[in-house]
Amino acid sequence: MLEAVSAIVREAASIAAARCDTDYKRWEKAPGNPVCEIDLEVDAFLRERLAALDPEAGWLSEETLDASDRIERPRLWVVDPIDGTRDYLRGRPGWCVSVALVEDRTPLIGVLDAPARGEHWSAEKGLGAWRNGERLRVSGRRALAGARVPTDLLPEVDSDLLAIPKPNSIALRIALVAAGEADLVATLRWGFEWDIAAAALIASEAGATVSGALGQPLAFNSASGEAFGVLVATPAIHSDAVERLRDRAMELI
Repeated sequence: MLEAVSAIVREAASIAAARCDTDYKRWEKAPGNPVCEIDLEVDAFLRERLAALDPEAGWLSEETLDASDRIERPRLWVVDPIDGTRDYLRGRPGWCVSVALVEDRTPLIGVLDAPARGEHWSAEKGLGAWRNGERLRVSGRRALAGARVPTDLLPEVDSDLLAIPKPNSIALRIALVAAGEADLVATLRWGFEWDIAAAALIASEAGATVSGALGQPLAFNSASGEAFGVLVATPAIHSDAVERLRDRAMELI
C-alpha cells in the first residue's frame, strides 16, 4: 500500500510542479487564505486515484467540501493537495503534496512529495520513516536552549532558541524534525488535520514526540477535522517545550 500511495503522490506532485510557473487562476477563499486552480486539479486527481486504491476509505481534504459520513468509514484519506500554497504561488520550493491514510484515528501511512526540493518523504506505522530512500532519525538534542526551530522570527521570550529557514508548508517543517535538521516545531492555533496527518506519522516513526500544543495526544478523523496546535520535538525536549508554551496556549484557547 505504501508503495502504491507513494507513486500516486509523486504523480500528483509532478502535475503541480509542471504548472508552477505557468498562467493559472488564483484567489482567496478567505482573507489571507490563498488557493489556485492547481490545488483543485491536484485534489481531483488524488481523489480519483486514492479512491480506486481503497474505495471504502472516507475523504478529508482542504479543497473538498467535508462529508460527515467519513467518521463512520473504516479508514480515511487525509489530503492537502498543495501544503504551502503561498510558496507555490511565489515560485518558492517550500510546498508539498501531503497524503495520509488514517484508521481508528491513527495514521497508518504518510507521504509527502516536495518536487521543488527534490524530496520524497514516507512512513508506515511501526516500520519507520524515509526521505529519498534514506532512513530518518531525529537529532539527539537534549536541551531546549539552542534548539533549532524553522521560523521567520522568534519572540524575545524564546531568544535562547535558534531560528532556521522555514518552508511555508507546516508538513515540511515537521518533516525537518524527522530528518534531524530541526529540533522543534510548534503551532499555537486551531489547525486542520490535513496539514499535519502525514507529517506527524513521519516524525513519530523517526523517533520524535508528537502531540497537540498542550501535550495532548493527536487523534485524527474528528468531527471538526481540526486540532489545537501541534508540537513536534526530539523526545528529551518535548516536555520542556510543552511547559514553556502552556501559558501562551491557554490564553489562545
